[in-house]
Amino acid sequence: MTGSTKSATVLSRAVVAPLARLLWRPEVVGRKNVPKRGPVILASNHRSFIDSPTITLLAPRKVSFLAKQEYFTGTGFRGALSRAFFSGIGAIGVERGAGAAAQQALDLGLARLEAGEAFAIYPEGTRSLDGRLYKGRTGVAWLALTSGAPVVPVALTGTEDVQPVGSRLPRLARVRIEFGAPMDLSAFGAASSGRARRQATDAVTAAIQALSGQEPAGVYNEPPTTIVERVKRMLHHDDRGDAQPD
Repeated sequence: MTGSTKSATVLSRAVVAPLARLLWRPEVVGRKNVPKRGPVILASNHRSFIDSPTITLLAPRKVSFLAKQEYFTGTGFRGALSRAFFSGIGAIGVERGAGAAAQQALDLGLARLEAGEAFAIYPEGTRSLDGRLYKGRTGVAWLALTSGAPVVPVALTGTEDVQPVGSRLPRLARVRIEFGAPMDLSAFGAASSGRARRQATDAVTAAIQALSGQEPAGVYNEPPTTIVERVKRMLHHDDRGDAQPD
């Protein structure tokens, strides 16, 4: 860790985290479920752009997560501010994509786990536009079975109200984060087994759903290919929101 990165991390913990608690009055449940030391994977549902900052600022220990490389390559004052912020909250810049890019992302996460750190990942991949919990991709199981790290399921609620998909600035809303009991996935088999990865991932997704109470989508969260599909998902989210009790 460079001196500038270390300073940014200290600043985020000392200034940004207390400010976030003051503004959004988060409810944090199950902090003791996160091991204080050693490698651990925090596997969370994904509802908003601010999910990663929420996890890293409210978790009881420093957490790393993957972020778009663009956040680290900007120029001028704005670029420097972006690098400082994302470095300070534990972001690791990575190129997005499938194939080699996806494996590189997993390898970066594995390196953090092998260093004894905490690493956050979203089994769904991308954010849910309709509030449902989508089928998990098996990268989380590969990381757990390769590293031997336990998996702590995480449920976020309210982050979609703080910064809905498409909005640029955060709003004031109550946030809740719950850390579930650590899961040992080793009984499912080796990381080289596709069946073991699938079953282990499904177990993690089920644990997240039990905490969040979200409706399971039963399919992968593929990005909408048309504006019509995107609108349908947003309307589904609105309909579910209207049906919820106050």
